[in-house]
Amino acid sequence: MADDRGIDGFEYTSIAVGPTSYRPGVAGEGPPVLLLHGFPQTHYCWHLVAPALTDRSTVVVCDLKGYGASRSEPGGPLGEGYGKGEMAAELVELMARIGFERFAVVGHDRGGRVGYRMALDQPAVVERLGVLNIVPTVDQFERMAGEAAVEYWPWFFLAQPPPFAERLVAADAEYFLRQTLDSFAAAPGALSPEATDRYLRAFTPDVISAICADYRAGFHIDRVADADDRERGRKIDCPVLVHWGAEEGSMSDGPLGVWRRWADTVEGGPLASGHFIAEEAPEELTASLRGFLASR
Repeated sequence: MADDRGIDGFEYTSIAVGPTSYRPGVAGEGPPVLLLHGFPQTHYCWHLVAPALTDRSTVVVCDLKGYGASRSEPGGPLGEGYGKGEMAAELVELMARIGFERFAVVGHDRGGRVGYRMALDQPAVVERLGVLNIVPTVDQFERMAGEAAVEYWPWFFLAQPPPFAERLVAADAEYFLRQTLDSFAAAPGALSPEATDRYLRAFTPDVISAICADYRAGFHIDRVADADDRERGRKIDCPVLVHWGAEEGSMSDGPLGVWRRWADTVEGGPLASGHFIAEEAPEELTASLRGFLASR
């Protein structure tokens, strides 16, 4: 069964938006910031960062659509329902229901893709954007050649037509999850046993299906939407903070140049981490986010 335990100090409620039942957690005082997790985790990935931001910000944590406690309908054969524009729109409505019409958003991995799509589609809503370990989806697909393609295997494996990936992953879900967490981090065991256990409890058949829908949408929907935006010269209006793990080989050339083609105000740099920055370099990330969010 999914693990519905949250981050200590956060107050959780249940809110339905469209087909999705969300369980956001809120804590702190000050301007609002929404923190979004990535694959294959839940919002618990912020447990070392989110509490440290609550003295200056109202922090909202929430599982992405279909992940963890955010139960939703299955995706369509091409990932319909899990396009990042659709996921972003649901979260904008969620934040409005909580009481925030305008806010900052910080997303890691898949959450970063939802975040930048939110900033592109609804610029009046997003004050500041933080993205961790990503470049925009269209650019990512263009960078996946040669040796880099091996490191980005989820993009192609999980996007296969259903139910191929779902059945293979479910055949040994615990091995799949543990191997992913260990191989993406700078060193095996970098994530705490408690965090790993929570992610495993949340890695249910329904969540596996949603993750595959998310990746199918990445290929069939998000890549196309990004290409169209890039062709039309659309840009992110708000300031953008970019961080990536210095130990993550696929990001070794740095993504700042890519992001500066998508936004005029971009800052950031590498942190001493693998893929899971919020858990591998929480102090450094917290310090950076505090400065970035305080300048609103």
